[in-house]
Amino acid sequence: MAIPCCTTIETSEIVAIERCGKLDRFGQDGCVCFFWPWESFRHKESFRQEVIEVQLKTKTIDNVFIDVLVACNYQINRKSVYEAYYELENRKRQMRAYLVDGIRTSVCTMTLDGAYAGKDEVSQQMKESLQGVFSDYGIDIRNVLVREITPDSRVMNAMNQINASKRELEAAEQRAEGEKVIKIKRAEAEAESMFLSGEGVANQRKAIMDGLRDSIVDFSSKVSDTSPKEVMDLLILNQYFDALESIGQSRNMKTIMLPSSDAGSGVDATRQGLMEGFSGLSPNAAQQPLVPRK
Repeated sequence: MAIPCCTTIETSEIVAIERCGKLDRFGQDGCVCFFWPWESFRHKESFRQEVIEVQLKTKTIDNVFIDVLVACNYQINRKSVYEAYYELENRKRQMRAYLVDGIRTSVCTMTLDGAYAGKDEVSQQMKESLQGVFSDYGIDIRNVLVREITPDSRVMNAMNQINASKRELEAAEQRAEGEKVIKIKRAEAEAESMFLSGEGVANQRKAIMDGLRDSIVDFSSKVSDTSPKEVMDLLILNQYFDALESIGQSRNMKTIMLPSSDAGSGVDATRQGLMEGFSGLSPNAAQQPLVPRK
């Protein structure tokens, strides 16, 4: 005697209904009827995407041990439910085995830096490898993600020190370039300043010479019986007295202006020059003895 029974199947799910141990039909989402005890629900399958995570320790080609975390997204094909259930047993364990083998095969041929830079390449290779194996069993591989690559803490510290050293070297080079530019610009500015200063001194001397020439010409035209030499002597004498006055107004000035003379009267000229020089100094300074230069 068979008893009719009913049950419900959720959306995106399917159930295998067996009669006396043999697959009879698949029940779609909604209300499903079956005759107990001759018929029974053997297996319920979901069409939603599922994920498998695998974490393992492996070694790169430069002998660095790393922990790799990989996630695989897969989905059951609606047209191959029979193969997914009746031809493949414990599919998650088998998929994990293929993931572990694919990770070790890919990472062992890379350096540590290459593993970080080639995560997308490793993911694509593993996806193609799994798809070629499990597509015959009604499983579609949607994506394979290399989520984390974690080396040993000592290796990470060494990598951070290397990067810090590179950054410090770049910073030192930039500072040196900056100082070089500053020195070049300062030298260019000093050269330009000296050039302009030389032009200023030349213009000043030219102006002085022009003034002296105009003074000589004007004095000679207004005063009769005078020669240009006499006018030059008068101007030089005025400049000499101006220099003595300037020396006398300075406290620590130790320069003495001596007039030129002929060889015969050198002693008198020297004595007279010393007296004129001391006349511009303070009374205490004039009483100090002279120290001959060695």
